[in-house]
Amino acid sequence: MARYDLSDEEWAIVAPLLPKPGRGKHRVDDRRIVNAIFYVLRTGAPWRDLPGRYGPYTTAYNRFNRWAKRGIWLKVFEELARLSPQSLQLIDSSIVRAHQHAAGGKKGSGDHAIGRSRGGLSTKIHAVVDQDGLPVRLAISPGQAADKTIAPLLLDALPPGCVIADRGYDSLALVNRVAARGGVAHFPTQSRVRIQRSVPRDLYRKRNLVERFFCKLKHFRRIATRFEKHAANFLAAIALASARIWMRAIESRT
Repeated sequence: MARYDLSDEEWAIVAPLLPKPGRGKHRVDDRRIVNAIFYVLRTGAPWRDLPGRYGPYTTAYNRFNRWAKRGIWLKVFEELARLSPQSLQLIDSSIVRAHQHAAGGKKGSGDHAIGRSRGGLSTKIHAVVDQDGLPVRLAISPGQAADKTIAPLLLDALPPGCVIADRGYDSLALVNRVAARGGVAHFPTQSRVRIQRSVPRDLYRKRNLVERFFCKLKHFRRIATRFEKHAANFLAAIALASARIWMRAIESRT
């Protein structure tokens, strides 16, 4: 088995989550294709440089692209995320540089979550992780987007819980939104705010869990640098990398 391929235990976890081929239809070996996709995500290699053991690169690319558009890779991640008890919800974001190839979309097709500034092209990855540092919600935005504007999109889809974030999420409206849903927001205030809110030190220290998640996520080089033109494809790549983190966690427990 190659270094980047799924183990038997990992494949047993993800295989039931993949769609079954239509009646009377034959489909190329799913495990080989999924391994090929993970190879590209992990190494950052162009699809054309896929090793021959994975078969034609066009087969792997077309499957990834087609299922990204159908939202299948995101559904695989969401099925694994449902295993989380979510006693804690730690939210944060991380910026990744977008390669110039990622900005080559057709005019009029939208920004595809690519921001343009003096620092260059960038995309911001937003995530919520649980008390074990495992991801439960994902989103992307242009690099210049404020964290607190994306937070409702992430948190509203989760059950009420104890939400921990840094000062970038300091917003009374967001704190009240979390409270209205039955949760508790632990967001420290910025220094310029007149009335200060404090966060228990032991809780705030747990933010390292979401920071460590981003470190694991960026081990996948095609995530650490964005090459995908379309937002749906890049979000699918993030979802697949996050699903692999879940698979490894589940495997280690058994």
